[in-house]
Amino acid sequence: MRSTEGGYTLVALLAMMTIVALFAMAAAPRIQQQVQRDQEQEAIFRGEQVADAILAYYIFRNQQYRASGDQALPTSIDQLMEGVPIPGGSKTRQILRPSAAIDPLSNNHQWRLVHPRSEELIDFQQAVIFYAGNTLPPSQGYRAQIQQFAVPQLTALVNTGSEGRTPSASSADADSSGPFVGVASRSKRDSVLHYYGIERHELWIFTPLFRN
Repeated sequence: MRSTEGGYTLVALLAMMTIVALFAMAAAPRIQQQVQRDQEQEAIFRGEQVADAILAYYIFRNQQYRASGDQALPTSIDQLMEGVPIPGGSKTRQILRPSAAIDPLSNNHQWRLVHPRSEELIDFQQAVIFYAGNTLPPSQGYRAQIQQFAVPQLTALVNTGSEGRTPSASSADADSSGPFVGVASRSKRDSVLHYYGIERHELWIFTPLFRN
């Protein structure tokens, strides 16, 4: 009798373990998706901080050295992390937190630099125009200055009947040195979140352009 009861207990235990395993398998994709969503939200938060730091660096170079165009842009993330000198003293003002210099989506955690007049920046501009209803959000002040030399002066795109356009991944492969006007992730995965309607990590460009 005890042997039979032990057999029933073992069967019940195996059945329970099977049910738990099935629930775990069903929940795993949702958990993984939520983890990726959290990473993407953090990437957007950090990327936009880098964009703000690029603008702050440009303003400083413009005001202190009368630099303009590419000459006023940073050429490395390190320059943003070093900060800008405070007038009248030897101290510097931090414009980029160390954590924001890390890309949470890529394996090497390094942002890819996006340069003025690059194909991928022009593609991103067009994606923003489509996302905003075929109009480009107006830029003012120093943002407008950068925009004048960084990208063609498009204000709207001809409606071809499509709902929108996603930049091609081939335009986001280059990462040469030199002045940069934005950063992008090195991750080539499809995204859970959409940034300006774009569904690929490496095509999200964080730049002070196209923002009020």
